[in-house]
Amino acid sequence: MSEVHVDLVLDPVCPWCWLGHRYWMAAQNLVPDIPVETVLRPFQLDASIPKAGLPYQDYVKKRFGGDDSGRFKAMREHLEAAGPEAGIVFNFDEIPMRPNTTDAHRLIRWAQGQGKGADAAEGLFKAYFEERRDIGAASELTAIAEAIGLDANLVAELLTTHRDKDVLEREERFYRSLGVAGVPCFIFNGAFAVSGAEAPEVLADAIRKAASLPPEEDA
Repeated sequence: MSEVHVDLVLDPVCPWCWLGHRYWMAAQNLVPDIPVETVLRPFQLDASIPKAGLPYQDYVKKRFGGDDSGRFKAMREHLEAAGPEAGIVFNFDEIPMRPNTTDAHRLIRWAQGQGKGADAAEGLFKAYFEERRDIGAASELTAIAEAIGLDANLVAELLTTHRDKDVLEREERFYRSLGVAGVPCFIFNGAFAVSGAEAPEVLADAIRKAASLPPEEDA
C-alpha cells in the first residue's frame, strides 16, 4: 500500500473540528502499517468577524438564536456528550470572544513548517474551548506558539505583519471551489473526501481505501 496524503480542512473555532482532529489521530493508530501525511488547510467559518473579535454570547445569539435555540442546543449536547471520550472538554458557557481566525490559521501554517501543525491545532482548540482564551489575540497566539516549542519572539513579530495572509486566502478559495462548504473535511489523495467528524473506524477505512488506489488515480 502506498502513502496516503490527506488535506484536513478545518477552523480552530469549530468544535466539530476538534472532535474530528482527535478522531483522525485515533484513526491513524488503527492502521499503523499505512504511512499518512496530513496537511492542515485553512477555512474560516465566518470571515466577516472583525479582527478584534465579537463577544461570544452575542455572536451565538445572532447566528443561532441563542443558547436555547433548538439547533445550537442539539449541537452542544451532542458535542458535550462525545467530547469526554475523546479527551475533550467544551466550556461553551464561558467562552469570552468569537475571534477572527486569520492569525490562528497563520500560526498553524508556521507551526506546520516546523513539523508542529497538529500541536498548534490542538493548542488552539484547547485554548479556545477548554481554557476559554481569546485565540484572536496576539498575546495568546504567542503563548501557544511558545508552549509547542516555536520561537515566540519570531511569531510575535510575524503577527504584526501581513505574512502569509494572501497564501491562506488563496488556499481557502481553492478548497471552497472544490465544494468544501463545512469543516472538518478530509480530502484523501485528492481523489475523494470525507466530511464531518466521522468515527475513527470510518476514517481508518478511508485511509485503507486511499492507500489501495492505483497510482494513476492518485492526485
